[in-house]
Amino acid sequence: MNKMFFAALCAAALMAAPVSPALAKKASPVAALDTDNDSTVDLNEIKKSAEELFAKLEKDNDGTLEPKELHGRLSKKEFKAADPDNDGTLDKNEFLAVVESLFKSADTDNDGTLDDKELAAKQGKALLRVTR
Repeated sequence: MNKMFFAALCAAALMAAPVSPALAKKASPVAALDTDNDSTVDLNEIKKSAEELFAKLEKDNDGTLEPKELHGRLSKKEFKAADPDNDGTLDKNEFLAVVESLFKSADTDNDGTLDDKELAAKQGKALLRVTR
């Protein structure tokens, strides 16, 4: 009985303990992308993350991403729409155009930045899928 009481007491203490702001910030999608620490993400910050991801995914050094290199980050339909020259690949500019389009879709208040709420919405999650 004492062990159960102690375990319950420990669990209650952990749940009641305040979360430090630094810990809470690390858990937010904005924190991982917010290079200027203004608690929002702008298009330049998103594009920087997307460019880093492009370089990481682009393993064969041909300057483009094929659908398999994207590992499901875009559906077939999304990929086709993002490939205006229909060559079956996305170069960096085509990839960044997708990112910009998704950013604008996620920016529901049209202020040029995204907060945690916008990134948690469906459009924001789609954007995060192609930038991280």
